[in-house]
Amino acid sequence: MITMSKACADPRRERLTDICLSFPEAVCEACGHRGEHVAYRVRKKIFAYYLHDHHADGKICIAAKVAPGDNTALVAAQPRRFYMPAYIASRGWVALRLDAGKIDWAEVKELVRGSYRLTAPKRLLDIAEIG
Repeated sequence: MITMSKACADPRRERLTDICLSFPEAVCEACGHRGEHVAYRVRKKIFAYYLHDHHADGKICIAAKVAPGDNTALVAAQPRRFYMPAYIASRGWVALRLDAGKIDWAEVKELVRGSYRLTAPKRLLDIAEIG
């Protein structure tokens, strides 16, 4: 489990961490120069990020990998909630804001599940029966 500074303690981050760590072999690590971000990995591959004011954009979000073209579709359909995260959007990632109204945690879990499925080895998915 990650160690969080008092400045990084956020119930949204804690809940997202609980969701991400519920998947087989998932681990997390604090990143960013103040440990304000978290990378969630499965077998050394990142499947989600918690980003807090990434490059001073003022946003708190989860970034996850999605199927090709889904990031563009999500941003076009709901631009207040979804956006293209810097540096990784071109590789099929989308960001869902956790600071823009009520959070639908079922939606967050589905986004994370989809990203995990795109990232984890097939053998691990078969063993875990990730739906």
